[in-house]
Amino acid sequence: MNDRAPAPGGLALIQSLVNTLDIESGADALDTAESRARFELGESEVEAARELRESLRVACLAHAGHPAHRTVIPLGELLAQAPLRVTIDERDGSAGFAPATSVPLMSRVAAAIAEALVEGTWPRLKACESPTCHWAYYDRSPAGWGRWCSMSVCGARAKMRRYRAK
Repeated sequence: MNDRAPAPGGLALIQSLVNTLDIESGADALDTAESRARFELGESEVEAARELRESLRVACLAHAGHPAHRTVIPLGELLAQAPLRVTIDERDGSAGFAPATSVPLMSRVAAAIAEALVEGTWPRLKACESPTCHWAYYDRSPAGWGRWCSMSVCGARAKMRRYRAK
């Protein structure tokens, strides 16, 4: 549904995870072995990944100023299971984050959020305003006020609804 470019850096992982569920059709890519492999998930880890996905979606909705779509485990509680450690590259002195435990997806998401916080890009990862969509997108608009994953689909539908309501 999203016709925007992928989010930068590690936020692309989060965007990709959130977008594994098509709310309108109910299709969940985490049901496929191919998608689970892309996120390095075993079948026993899928439910935890779904919880993480929906908590991330709530954070993306909040970035866009929209209420939560449902009650979820707070993202901070989930990410507390994946502590990070700071790494320093001795060659050039650059710093980064690495998992301190063996919760692979959770740790990768935590590291991506930490890096996005440092870069100031975390608040720009948003979820579409449309209640039948909530697709994650990266808001590249100058003012950071994007509302829809796609102006040609969700934005056009919202504008048409407003027009018909008049």
